[in-house]
Amino acid sequence: MIDIHSFLLALGVGNIAFAVLMAGYTHGAAPSPGLRLWMWARFGIGLCQLLGWSRPYLNVPALNGIEGAGWVLAISFEVAAYCIFFGFERWQRVLLPVAALALAIVLAAGSAGAPIPYLTALVAGVVSLFAAAMAWILLRPRRRASLLQRIIGVNDAVFAVLVALWAAGGLLSEAPPGQRSAQEAAYMAGYLLMIVNGFGFLLLCKEKDDAEMARLATTDCLTGLPNRHAFLERAEQARLAALRQRQPLALAMMDIDHFKQINDRFGHATGDDALTVFARTARDTIRSHETIGRLGGEEFAMVLPGTDLAGARQAAERLRQAVRSATVITSGASYTMTVSIGVVVLDPNETLGAALARADHALYAAKSGGRDRVEAGIPQQRRA
Repeated sequence: MIDIHSFLLALGVGNIAFAVLMAGYTHGAAPSPGLRLWMWARFGIGLCQLLGWSRPYLNVPALNGIEGAGWVLAISFEVAAYCIFFGFERWQRVLLPVAALALAIVLAAGSAGAPIPYLTALVAGVVSLFAAAMAWILLRPRRRASLLQRIIGVNDAVFAVLVALWAAGGLLSEAPPGQRSAQEAAYMAGYLLMIVNGFGFLLLCKEKDDAEMARLATTDCLTGLPNRHAFLERAEQARLAALRQRQPLALAMMDIDHFKQINDRFGHATGDDALTVFARTARDTIRSHETIGRLGGEEFAMVLPGTDLAGARQAAERLRQAVRSATVITSGASYTMTVSIGVVVLDPNETLGAALARADHALYAAKSGGRDRVEAGIPQQRRA
């Protein structure tokens, strides 16, 4: 048997320590509402556990209701932190009414002088409900969860079940023989929860930050397309895959026509709008296995796996027509833009750089031929 009273002290100190650790982690970093809310939730849970530990020494009946209300608020903050962290947009519509109802019930029970075991079991039931909600957020079936999320989610689910068993036993008129065992199991799960969720949430934040840094390193900040480095890397991977599978691979180079005139006439902000509209149009036009990236300025490139020259011309023509139909809205009159495209099919013995150079020559031919058109590059053998 464990000493539950001493265990409460350890849990309280541990949760407050995690809150302080989180405060140190967030100090000087970009503000994160979810992270900050989780920090206050841990701090509140720690305070409630210290209140529970000090209850025999203080002997102030009013603190029982305050402790229960603190538990409801703290666990609500933790659920809200997970909702914010994982991008739930309408979480307030569900969480706020449920938390308000639970808070009202606990305060009413405390004001009515409910026995401490009954009040404790009532609060445990609320904690179990919210822990189950956190487990669902982390493990919901329609979302691909990382291994770290699954570990934390399973821990939340186990904790929710054990606390629910303890709460159910405490709310019975006569406590079953296993009530003490259920309470001890719940406290042990709470200790594990403190460690796993404490470090786990920090690691989730780091995982998210690392993913964002990787995205920023490979994405053009204006258009949201892969930047030059990322595109060339993906194109090289597609070239190697095409060689292994003995499938054709098409490449395209493209420029927005008269882009300098757009900047000079409407301003650089409108030029940025034109690039954004082009990128959005291209994403909506290409197929899921194709990639388009921004190489710099108004220059873009596209890789089309499994596509021969005829298919590449058709895909480029679809994109050309879609761009011509797109409208850029300025502070004055709106206008349309056009694009010139050069396409080639990679030769099996050709490097990616050589193929892109051929596509660039085809792009130059499209511009020289009047712009707003698609030109195919000369095959490598004929160029030799």
